[in-house]
Amino acid sequence: MTAFYDFRDMRDASTEILAPETVLPSEPENKQMRGAEILVRGLIRNGVDTIFGLPGGAVLHIYDELWRFRDEITHYLVRHEQGAVHAAEGYARATGKVGAAIVTSGPGATNAVTGIATAYMDSIPLVVITGQVPLPVIGTDAFQEVDTFGLTLPIVKHSYLVRDVRDLAAIIDEAFHIAATGKPGPVVIDVPKDITGIICDKPRKRFEPVLREDLFFPADEAILDMIADRLIEAERPIFYVGGGIVTSGAADELMKVVELLQAPVTPTLMGLGGFPTAHKLSLGMLGMHGTYAANMGVSEADLLVAVGVRFDDRVTGKLATFAPQAEIIHIDIDPSNIGKVKQPHISLVSDARSALERIAARLEARDAAELNAGKAKREPWWKKLKEWLDAVPFGCTYSATDINPQQVIEELHRLTNGNAIIVTDVGQHQMWAAQFYPFKRSRQWLTSGGLGTMGFGLPAAMGAQLACPDQTVVAVVGDGGFQMTNQEIITAIQYKIPMKVLIMNNGYLGMVRQWQEMFYDRAYSEVDLSVSPDFVKLAEAYGALGLRATTPGELTEVLQKGLAHDGVTIWDIVVTKEENVFPIIPAGQDTRNMILKSAE
Repeated sequence: MTAFYDFRDMRDASTEILAPETVLPSEPENKQMRGAEILVRGLIRNGVDTIFGLPGGAVLHIYDELWRFRDEITHYLVRHEQGAVHAAEGYARATGKVGAAIVTSGPGATNAVTGIATAYMDSIPLVVITGQVPLPVIGTDAFQEVDTFGLTLPIVKHSYLVRDVRDLAAIIDEAFHIAATGKPGPVVIDVPKDITGIICDKPRKRFEPVLREDLFFPADEAILDMIADRLIEAERPIFYVGGGIVTSGAADELMKVVELLQAPVTPTLMGLGGFPTAHKLSLGMLGMHGTYAANMGVSEADLLVAVGVRFDDRVTGKLATFAPQAEIIHIDIDPSNIGKVKQPHISLVSDARSALERIAARLEARDAAELNAGKAKREPWWKKLKEWLDAVPFGCTYSATDINPQQVIEELHRLTNGNAIIVTDVGQHQMWAAQFYPFKRSRQWLTSGGLGTMGFGLPAAMGAQLACPDQTVVAVVGDGGFQMTNQEIITAIQYKIPMKVLIMNNGYLGMVRQWQEMFYDRAYSEVDLSVSPDFVKLAEAYGALGLRATTPGELTEVLQKGLAHDGVTIWDIVVTKEENVFPIIPAGQDTRNMILKSAE
């Protein structure tokens, strides 16, 4: 049975209109303002006090206003536009607020595309302001002209090309609303240079969200009761939870539901932290590099409750054999995700927090004897799950001479008491961090999941550190990804952003090398990074603290020294060159066919 219901708060179940209004209430009345001032005031009105960017000719009017309003909004000058958007993402991921970035036209906008796509794939709320050539010359191949609207349309939640300065204030307000509500995502506002210089005294529109009764579906009592029945009756249930738990702030509601049921939970890569890794009900991460217990559990479950997930191929493996015995309940805020990959039996179009809150209320209303009978029914299931957990735990073999990468993450976890915000690039180091750094809370784990963006970690950590100045923020990166965006070290130095960057230096594009080893007969085609800079000297050249460890005996002291440093630290940790990430499910294979360790 498939049923669609929107359980979001009425404030979220809204559409947007631009209603006539002569004066924006938050602006000085009868004040003539050029477009650039309207834009900057709009950013401030929408809560922006931090913005990342790089100026150019098309945005000079805006930067002139940013200078005038520098006491209200702090601009951080990055060294590459990709870094600006990743930093804004890090800020947004760490706080849940809408991140903001500004870039110029042409190459400024094209350099920002990777960051925008990264945010889109992971549902991160951003507003990116892009400069554009003046309206009269659009379409003439003017200097630094590019169709930013068309270029970004497939990778944004919404996109604007501003054609009338009188609409600018309303567009800004609408953009922030769209970015933050429903399923979050990036919004691009492309602003021609002449629009930012035109004087406007009477904006003709203001943004006003209007509640639409026809878009709101009240909770159906029968469906809620049906879900509660399924949860209580299931003998082998598993909650499969993703980034939607983190985005919606649903961690407490999830905890209440699963503790009432004593049901196991397995998070996706993006869901890590949404449920504590070390909790007794946690099976750990599932998917390609997930735990044996999680993957085997999903294969044997009779009820799979998927919350805030999209059935990504890195989770499901061969789709036809994913959760073959399970009745599936799918809860997601995006109706287009329902049935897109895996057809559920029951579905709710809903914010995860709202749905779980209502489900918990249903369970709490049930008779205690009924709940206890359900728990007793699941005791054999827990016995089997614990056998799987004990049989194949995450682990590694330590060496007396070489630093094992898993050991690095375990030691970092110990020295930070498991409390650091961990930001990663993409590759082997990302998976080791996911496996060996147990997370306690939401927004403690920031990574590029959907797009898999190398170079994300360092600038995103910079944004996260600014958002959370009292917390330790560590970017765990590979030697490959580090060299894609390491120019942002100087941004961190300039603004005294005391983030830490841990380079897992194995001299390879590690994950690609692992696949070449396992699936391409060790044909190591173009993955050798042995010719790289001296990362310690590079750090020192930037003005950061550079530290290196090459043996296990050096590791703890080097990590401690870097954590104690009150500025930017760059660790060059030289790890085993050909260590592989296990377990692994080969792409497109049955999740039960896990390769648990090296064949050697």
